Amino acid sequence: MRYLYTLILYLLVPWIVLRLWLRSWREPGYTQYLGERFGSYRKVAGSPLIWVHAVSVGETRAAQPLIQALLRDHPQHYVLITHMTPTGREAGRELFGGRVERCYLPYDLPGAVGDFLDHYHPQAGILMETEIWPNLIHGCVRRGIPLYLVNARLSKKSWAGYRRVAGFTRKSLAGLTAIAAQSGGDAERFVGLGAGNVVVTGSIKFDVVPPPDQAELGRKFRRLYGAGRPVLLAASTREGEEDLILDELGHIEVPALLTVIVPRHPRRFDSVAAAIAQRGLKLQRRSDEAPIEPDTRVVLGDSMGEMLAYYGACDVAFIGGSLLPFGGHNLIEACAMGKPVIIGASVYNFPEPVRWAVEAGVAIKVRNARALAREATRLLRDPEAARRMGEIAAVFCSEHRGATAKIMDLIKLRTDESSTVHRES
Repeated sequence: MRYLYTLILYLLVPWIVLRLWLRSWREPGYTQYLGERFGSYRKVAGSPLIWVHAVSVGETRAAQPLIQALLRDHPQHYVLITHMTPTGREAGRELFGGRVERCYLPYDLPGAVGDFLDHYHPQAGILMETEIWPNLIHGCVRRGIPLYLVNARLSKKSWAGYRRVAGFTRKSLAGLTAIAAQSGGDAERFVGLGAGNVVVTGSIKFDVVPPPDQAELGRKFRRLYGAGRPVLLAASTREGEEDLILDELGHIEVPALLTVIVPRHPRRFDSVAAAIAQRGLKLQRRSDEAPIEPDTRVVLGDSMGEMLAYYGACDVAFIGGSLLPFGGHNLIEACAMGKPVIIGASVYNFPEPVRWAVEAGVAIKVRNARALAREATRLLRDPEAARRMGEIAAVFCSEHRGATAKIMDLIKLRTDESSTVHRES
């Protein structure tokens, strides 16, 4: 089955290159370091080396506490972060600077992943979230490189997809040294696919501590917005959601309301700006670095790596990717910044954290954009209720911290135990 999978990948290479080229029209970074995507590396990293794979921005930011722990506890090691997107690579540069090495992980072609592993010779590999690459796993097994899947999540939808190739999936998962699952549900689904040594550690995203510079930038944003203006943040919005939100602004009956929209993908900044202008709403961009005028209705957050600052500057945060069936995005950062959260119905990417947050009273789940407008109005017109909800949110995050320490302990384990789920207290 792996040979068939590999054959299909090789046949797709021309399409992959074409897709990179097309995407580079809006994001030139997709054709930079092109050789790395096929296993060709010029830069030599230090040794011994620990390798962490974080696909894009979300995974890179989530990996921050783990990478900091690796740098602290293994000062004799170098750390390499691999990415698949230019925005992820840029986020790695912003977060860690010269303390870590960075490159693209090659596509899952046997020769390419073999060249990557032979070039860097990692002592251990750590994959963030749901990265199951059969040839990469096989290459690590052949070279005796322990490979861990951490902060792992597996939605019911993804589980059903992997079940269609159950034998192939089981053999790939068997090559992983251990899996650190975010929740009991994730762990059960991995075990159901045949994974062994699965440990429930919780989500490492609860361990992300807002850095002081982001808090200060949030205060700067707030001064630019105007200290007295109520601010609704629409964070990490996806295609189609901005239209729904903009169409509902007239139903949010809050005087002097300022709405800040931060699209998930930079390539959509201009199209979202056009959608705002089409509705006759006065717009200013974050990149203008200018005070927000009193008659400005919408601020476009056209920047990267500043989401925590946007959360710090708002009164109520809506988490995008959830009004339409994209599965939702991480609500933990907003909670960590002490903000009340509204999230839509599509949350299959983060079902347990959303459920926990709703049960704790720090998040409100809504069915559609009209309900979002209604709940935003209620919270923005009752600042004291919003403040109390935000205070509870910060406590909620602190109570769920500790995944990083459990993962660090797991990385030291070498076990051949059978397929069981170990529930960490």
